[in-house]
This record gives sequence, structure tokens and C-alpha cells, in this order.
Amino acid sequence: MSTDSELYDLTIIGGGPAGMYSAFYSGMRDMKTKLIEARHELGGFLHTYPEKMIWDVGGIPPIRCNRLIEQMAEQALVFEPTVVFNQKIVGLTKRADGTFLLEAAGGERHYTRTVIVAVGRGVASLQKLEIEGAEKFEIANLHYTVQDLSRFRGRRVLVSGGGNSAVDWANELAEVAERVTVVHRRTEFGGMERPVAEMKRAADVRTPYVLERLHGDGDSIRHVTIRQVETGEEERLEVDEVVVNHGFDRDYGSLREWGLAIGEWGLQLGSQAETNIPGVFAAGDCATYGGKVRLIAGAFVDAVLAVNGAKLHLDPSAAGMAYVSSHNDAFKERNKRINRPPSANSPISSERA
Repeated sequence: MSTDSELYDLTIIGGGPAGMYSAFYSGMRDMKTKLIEARHELGGFLHTYPEKMIWDVGGIPPIRCNRLIEQMAEQALVFEPTVVFNQKIVGLTKRADGTFLLEAAGGERHYTRTVIVAVGRGVASLQKLEIEGAEKFEIANLHYTVQDLSRFRGRRVLVSGGGNSAVDWANELAEVAERVTVVHRRTEFGGMERPVAEMKRAADVRTPYVLERLHGDGDSIRHVTIRQVETGEEERLEVDEVVVNHGFDRDYGSLREWGLAIGEWGLQLGSQAETNIPGVFAAGDCATYGGKVRLIAGAFVDAVLAVNGAKLHLDPSAAGMAYVSSHNDAFKERNKRINRPPSANSPISSERA
């Protein structure tokens, strides 16, 4: 067992968008911060679709998800928080002095004055196809995520699902595949209106249909049978690749043992992103409150609310929020370095000369 006895103002559990922005914003609030991530890298659930194009982050042109992760991670480290990887926090105890002890699965201990829970969907497990023998095709051409679009170039692809990710994947794949067929068990799609309209133009959309059977040659799917839900009529299609996105099951594991109020959609929060345990806040997909926005941009807002709540918990006389970056003292020296022209002897100026 290892123990980090150093006491932090704030410890963030989870390194997805909400956790990363919490680490950045807590630096703006001059808080001694630690971020603990269960995996070996920052990014969280975004690593599920690294090739996906992200359009809806304010002020950023369309950007591939893997590049967005890199930029958010770079921003998260601006104020040099302590970052701990490969530790899953399984225990939270409030001590007699009001501080918290966080315990990791490996026995490591961390001490903090406040906590932000930013664990996203918890342990998110894919809802896999409930078709006998489907698992044998996973090594070849049955996919539950799209990691590399080039693999699908010129291929006949079937997409099963109707949520945002399924719709986005269908649109991305339509640009490289020979043909994209989408089957969804309902007539209406759960995705946003514009991407759904785009998908209906770019792909062969079948509703209400379900993927009924997989027909394989060895380890690869060669045909599929789809079934019309209302009539029971079946149709057999030739395919080269099958992509399934039927959503994820949420599992918050040990969080349910911490005494936190957890509803159907996550930790229940108050107006300052506070949980029912004073000093513990939450942000991102694991959190729910009135007006919750389930977008990456919404995770940033959650992070600001949670950090401000933690700051006021520590110091009720503190300002309700940080100054905007253009007026924040924390950036004065950094701005000077960024805006300083290269000297005549610098490598950059020499190259340009």
C-alpha cells in the first residue's frame, strides 16, 4: 500500500472532458489540485470514437476526436496539477477534520479537502448483440466502435443503432464506404435532427428493422438477415462489415457505497454542482440536474460550476467565479511569453531568415 499524505485543495476523480477542464479551471482559481485517472491516459470515453469529427465545441472548427483529446489534455496541464494514472478510486471517507480520504483499488491513499467526481459513465460496458455466436465475428468484421475509417473504404457496411453515435458513424462511413445500410428498431432516431437528415440522404435507412441473424464464412460475416419489426418480413443482405451501436450500460460500482444520491441518470446535484455530501461535487456525464446539457460543451460548464462550488466550500468569502482569462492575473506572464516575438538568434527566426 502506498500513501500520499500531502493534502490537496481539490482532487478530481476522472480524466475525461469534465475532469480535464476541472483541472484547468481549478488552476485559474489558484487551488492545489490532483487529478486521478483509472486508465493510463486522459480522454475518458472520448477514446471510444477517436476518428469521429466533433463539430459542436464552441469556437473550435470541426476537429477529429483524437486531436480534441490532445488539446484538452494540454489545456488541463497548464497550471501543473498533480496527475495520477492507473488508479481506480473505490473508497471515499470523510475524516473527523472535514477532509477526505480517497482509497484506490491497489491500496493507494490520497488526502483532499474537496472532491469532484467526474467519472463519466462509470464503467461503461457495450450492449452487445444478443445473437448466438456473434462473439466469434468480433475478431474479423463485427465492430462495436469505429477506430479507423480507412478500414471501411470501398466496403459494404451495415450499421445497427439509432442514437447519436450510430448516426454520426453512418455519416462518417458514408464518405468512404461503397454502401452504408442503417437498421434501427424504431421509426424515429435518437440523434440530433441535422445529422439524422444527413444520414437519410447518404445511407440506405431501414426502419423499423432489427438485425436478426449473422451468416458467416469462418470468422467473417458475409450476409445478415434483417427483420421488419411490424410485419415480421425478413430480408438478407450482403455485407463486408457490421457496426453495432446499441448504447452502453452504466455501472457506477463502488460509488453507490459512498452514500451519494444517485438517480437513473447519475449523481443528483444542487445549483453549485454539489452532491448530498458537503465538499463533494460532480461534473460531466455522471452528473444530473435541471437543465443538464449532455454535450462536451456541457461538461465544461459542469466543471466550472463544480470548481466554483469547491472553492466556495473552502472559502465562503471567495469570489463566486474566476476572472475571465483576458483579465486573470494567472495568465499575465504566460501571455507575455506567447506574444513575445522571437529573438534574432532564436532557431525560429534563423529558419525564417
